[in-house]
Amino acid sequence: MPETLKRRSTWAPLCACAFTFAIGAVSAQSLDSALEAELQINRESATSQAEISGLARQTQDLLFEYRSVVREAESLKIYNANLEKVVEDQKNEIDSIHRQLAGLENTNRGIVPLMLEMIATLEQIVEADVPFRIEERRARVRRLREMMDEAEVTASEKYRRVMEAYQGELEFSRTTEAYSDILPTTGQTVDFLRVGRMLLVYQTSNNRVTGWFNPGTRKFEDLDDDRFRFEVKNGLAIARNEKAPDLVTLPVPGPEAAR
Repeated sequence: MPETLKRRSTWAPLCACAFTFAIGAVSAQSLDSALEAELQINRESATSQAEISGLARQTQDLLFEYRSVVREAESLKIYNANLEKVVEDQKNEIDSIHRQLAGLENTNRGIVPLMLEMIATLEQIVEADVPFRIEERRARVRRLREMMDEAEVTASEKYRRVMEAYQGELEFSRTTEAYSDILPTTGQTVDFLRVGRMLLVYQTSNNRVTGWFNPGTRKFEDLDDDRFRFEVKNGLAIARNEKAPDLVTLPVPGPEAAR
């Protein structure tokens, strides 16, 4: 056999083995690449799923927020509608107040002279009346006159105080009271018994002197009749709630004397 043919027969099996080894290496590399690609796909899929879940949560949050905004918008719409009505009513009220203020000056021009006249009449009533608590009542009239010159007191408050003074005078007609005061004729402190506005009697603390205000003479006079001493004493005790109510005999003036 020629030398050349012998060499070819020796290398042929070696080439076959090398080829088989190369194919195996290529297959292993392709498998690793496929596994790596699959892992990459899985990672990307997981990432995509996480993004989808996040977007889904954001969508739910946005939907909830949207519904909340819609509800709030509806509430604001109802509130604004009601507020418009309130504002309109307030505008009407302001217009009414402006109209009242426009006529207030005319009202004041009419009410102030009336109040001054009422105070003057009240003073005449006090001076012409039975002189019980006379200094207190005169002081009240003086306060009313001073009040009329005070700018910080509103016209309505002035009118209220004048009417309050008249109400107080009216109450005297329906009440009975006992109080201590100075007897104008002697300067002595005595106990007075007032019965309405028609009778004012007095008695000293030792019960020795008993008298009355005589509306006919308009003077304080002693009562010489001893029977009135016990009656006035009882009347004072009843007025102070020291005794149960009872009938007492007192010198009540007749209609002619009252005039």
